[in-house]
Amino acid sequence: MKSPTQTNAIDFDSAKLQRLGFGQQSPLLHRPISLAQLRQQLALQLQTSLEPQRILGLFFREIQRLVPLDALHYQHQANDLRLEFGERGHHSVSYSLSHEGEHLGELVFRRNQRFSEQELGNLESLLSSLLFPIRNALLYRAATRSALRDPLTDTGNRIAMDQTLQREIDMAHRHLQPLSLLMLDIDHFKSINDNHGHSAGDEVLKAVAASIKGQLRNVDMVFRYGGEEFLILLSNTNREAAAMVGERLRHATQAQDYWADDTPVELTVSLGCSTLLPAESVESLLRRADSALYVAKREGRNRLAMAG
Repeated sequence: MKSPTQTNAIDFDSAKLQRLGFGQQSPLLHRPISLAQLRQQLALQLQTSLEPQRILGLFFREIQRLVPLDALHYQHQANDLRLEFGERGHHSVSYSLSHEGEHLGELVFRRNQRFSEQELGNLESLLSSLLFPIRNALLYRAATRSALRDPLTDTGNRIAMDQTLQREIDMAHRHLQPLSLLMLDIDHFKSINDNHGHSAGDEVLKAVAASIKGQLRNVDMVFRYGGEEFLILLSNTNREAAAMVGERLRHATQAQDYWADDTPVELTVSLGCSTLLPAESVESLLRRADSALYVAKREGRNRLAMAG
């Protein structure tokens, strides 16, 4: 558990809400309110953020001034987004959100008492205030994720790698936890491009990336480091565990079937592994993984080498 620390960071979303009169301690929450008034206030309030969790949290809190609820559940599969607020209730009503044919997710309200027809009508009216803010939030989320993803392999790109590595290494140092890197390179990848074309090479890259992701935990992260190189970040993983993961990746990649022009392609990978040392920098950890990968290649490929 992190110890509490003082921070000078400003929550601009909260500050804007305070200026508009929608702070957490606002006395408005305790005043009677009409449907028209609440819709008008939501129209202002929900436009103060591009974070789905904040938007839905505010929506869940505010609409209870008119319709008491026990829980709100939201899911948007295409954005890999699932949010829950409150406790589950016995009765529920669900809505599929859309705007001009664009799917904006599934929303479920729950509570222990049945919903009256008037309450359902109020909920449906209030949902119209949510459509544009949640649409903008989803677009922003998709754009942000796209900017950090390699479009071919759907792994993290170099920008995402640089941001994540520094953060995870700082955390590992602070909490005295192990961390390891695996640098994976497809053996003789150039020959695939030369013999079968770059489109075949692209298909192999996508297949290898999928194979890697299929062997890892949810907390592990994969980045496309170079043309045919991938970097795997293994949080809270020591040297011995990282070696086991590396061997598992090597065997799984080799066991998969690859095709180019209806011709099977035999494929192997080489890996280099480095485990974080006390006070070690990002650059040093990367350099040691790269050096270990060079050793694996020099010694015949299709193997894992561990950094000293």
